[in-house]
Amino acid sequence: MTNIIDLLGRIFISALFFLNGIFKINNYEGTIEWMDGYGLPGIMIIPAIIIEIVAPILIVIGYKTKIAAALLFLFCISTAFIFHNDFSDQMQLTAFLKNIALAGGFMFLIANGARGYSLDKK
Repeated sequence: MTNIIDLLGRIFISALFFLNGIFKINNYEGTIEWMDGYGLPGIMIIPAIIIEIVAPILIVIGYKTKIAAALLFLFCISTAFIFHNDFSDQMQLTAFLKNIALAGGFMFLIANGARGYSLDKK
């Protein structure tokens, strides 16, 4: 049962990023415009898409889980501070705290890896 719970947890924490990566591909120009509003070059969307699609897949299948979780940890922390730093806006504060909470979840994966249903060698 623990293995199934571990797998479901990895799926749940990964789904948001995978779906957002797909969304960024489907709305590529709109996402570049949105990033431009924050003063970021549009080329930065490419590594974001790669991280948001590849890392969740690795976490779900349990291969190189700690590395993938570390990448998403850094992604969460950086996006929290870059995009959600207007703490006078309740929605931005909530988005900031959501990113910090997700980073905390990825810290568990960094520390423990994938325990069940994993391709990582033990």
